[in-house]
Amino acid sequence: MKKNELPRGMRNNNPLNIRRNSDVFQGEVNPSRDKEFKQFKTMAHGYRAGFKILSNYYRNYKLDTIRKMIERWAPPKENHTESYIKVVSDYAGIPADDLVNVNNREQMIRIVAGMSNVENGREADMSDVITGWNLL
Repeated sequence: MKKNELPRGMRNNNPLNIRRNSDVFQGEVNPSRDKEFKQFKTMAHGYRAGFKILSNYYRNYKLDTIRKMIERWAPPKENHTESYIKVVSDYAGIPADDLVNVNNREQMIRIVAGMSNVENGREADMSDVITGWNLL
């Protein structure tokens, strides 16, 4: 598949479709050539940024379940939030309202891979997700 046929998140090495803002992450291409979304040097750096944001959600806002995280990540005004929550919960094998430990490698890798699946409509390359976690 040609690069320009890939979903936007994959083309940008931004598998969770993180919007442009003033935060700067390790491996970020700055300025992004995409008018709305960040770009990263590697897919692993894009995943790392997603892990960092979810960790900040927990630390700053006490968002400690898949439901709470996704409601902030993909608010209903822009997304089908309930279906997003269900897909990620099912993919991760974690009920949507169970507590999540953001320091648990296995849980977070499954959650972020599920989010990437929703954002891009295709399976995440698990080696990229794992490398992203290892960059933390």
